Amino acid sequence: MLRRAEARAPLLEALGDCDRLVLLGDVLELRHGPLRGALDEAAPVLQAIGSRLGPEREVVVVPGNHDHLLLRAWQGRGSTAAAPHPLGLAAEIDWREDEPLASVVELLAPARVRVRYPGTWIRDDVYAIHGHYCDRHTTVPILERLGAGVMGRVVSEPDGGPRRAEDYEATLAPMYAWIDTVAQNGGVAGRGGGSLQIRAWHALQRPEGSRTVRGVAVGALFGGLIAVLNRARIGPLGSDTSGVQLRRAALRAFAEVIERLGVQAPYVIFGHTHRAGPLPGDDLTEWVRDGGPAMLNTGSWIHEAGFMGNSPRRSPYRPGFCAMVEDEGAPELVNLLDGGPA
Repeated sequence: MLRRAEARAPLLEALGDCDRLVLLGDVLELRHGPLRGALDEAAPVLQAIGSRLGPEREVVVVPGNHDHLLLRAWQGRGSTAAAPHPLGLAAEIDWREDEPLASVVELLAPARVRVRYPGTWIRDDVYAIHGHYCDRHTTVPILERLGAGVMGRVVSEPDGGPRRAEDYEATLAPMYAWIDTVAQNGGVAGRGGGSLQIRAWHALQRPEGSRTVRGVAVGALFGGLIAVLNRARIGPLGSDTSGVQLRRAALRAFAEVIERLGVQAPYVIFGHTHRAGPLPGDDLTEWVRDGGPAMLNTGSWIHEAGFMGNSPRRSPYRPGFCAMVEDEGAPELVNLLDGGPA
């Protein structure tokens, strides 16, 4: 959406009152084609953000799964060092001028830029992370979950599963590297990974009460496939792919990531799943689990028609959400595009 001037304007206006902007992952789309094309498409947006903030304010970039390639050079330097770069919860990432990350930093000038991974502390009591580690634990068989399950069988994970950011990287980074390599060589037949996943999700849905022969057959085959994957220890996976289950499974998985990483914070902000929340009408007990931190999802700035439903202006997948974090108090979820053009 930020490629459009009318959608970019509300964000730039909101930045007038901000000391710091955190770009919480997937700043670049590096899975749909070569890096150069992604940088060219992002350049007007990043330059406008940097100019609006100016040299006295800062941008914190937190890479996600779609721009994980930005970390590759830093991780490579660490792998050849006497002691690998520790990640922890908020490692400071540096760059050299001939690396992709340097191009992003240059586009955001004159704003001051820091890069943190896998997350960053916004306040002592507010932690923010893109959230892609939850793909290792969700029970909904989305494509990236299946890949994570396979990689979990290939690599040597600790007993009981990942416990540190380094463990998640050992499982997920090889999958990301393969996807990035395909993209740098032109992508998968011109089809973006996001749209492919949405098409797969829609193929498994059928209207309530529908009992067509084809629908029953597809459901039976899918259920059988899930059983096979669970026996192969790719799971645990379930056959419920409804929108409700997408939300609940993602929140359970992200809560598990928080616990495994040992995040001690009353508030944790993430994105990744594109489902903003909590929103009015949401069950707040889903967003605060077992006395853990309150979770807040900043949604996405991508217009995904396949998820918007019949009331796009009220959809939790509508673009434009962000979290406003003041000096104290709970982060506030707002939508900067509500009330704008259709």
